[in-house]
Amino acid sequence: MNVILLGAPGAGKGTQASQISDRFGLPHISTGDIFRENIKNATPIGLLAKSYTDKGQLVPDEVTCQIVEDRLSRADCKNGYLLDGFPRTIAQAEALDKFAKIDYVININVDFGLLMDRLCGRRVCKDCGESYHISRLNGETKCSRCGGELYQRKDDNPETVQSRLDVYKAQTAPLIDYYTKKGIILNFTSTDAPPSVLFAEIEAKLIELSK
Repeated sequence: MNVILLGAPGAGKGTQASQISDRFGLPHISTGDIFRENIKNATPIGLLAKSYTDKGQLVPDEVTCQIVEDRLSRADCKNGYLLDGFPRTIAQAEALDKFAKIDYVININVDFGLLMDRLCGRRVCKDCGESYHISRLNGETKCSRCGGELYQRKDDNPETVQSRLDVYKAQTAPLIDYYTKKGIILNFTSTDAPPSVLFAEIEAKLIELSK
């Protein structure tokens, strides 16, 4: 199955994506990872994307869609994939429709007040990227997964977080309506409960639909 994962910054998409990928054998395709891979390997499309990012400019939809289309054409996506971070806008969604058939769109709803607390209290491992919240660290400064040092991202502050949420509401939230009209959206709500609770709900629904 081909799945898109939607949710505002801090909604827990990364955690859920990892578990969904492992449970259903779907390659987790993050646009951020694709960009970094292409730029690192100096591919033609990667160099083109770098020409924009080096100037502090947004990569045009045409380039982003080309990179995603190339990634979805690989053999590991033959039996399905999980898209995370794409599409971000209606224009990208319409472009995606031209080269891919999406089966389900998982939308993680979460209260924006809760998101503010999550993001401003987030700490990330410098080595493996694992995320934690200061309320659950009990003073620990090392990653329990790999022992790496935990740090706070520069953009995890109230002003920047609010700006990111505003951008999400303006650009990405309309995708919910777009995919609702297509009849393929699956809505879930993220709360203060452990991520495993939300994953259990997502897992049960996907199993039900795949029967």
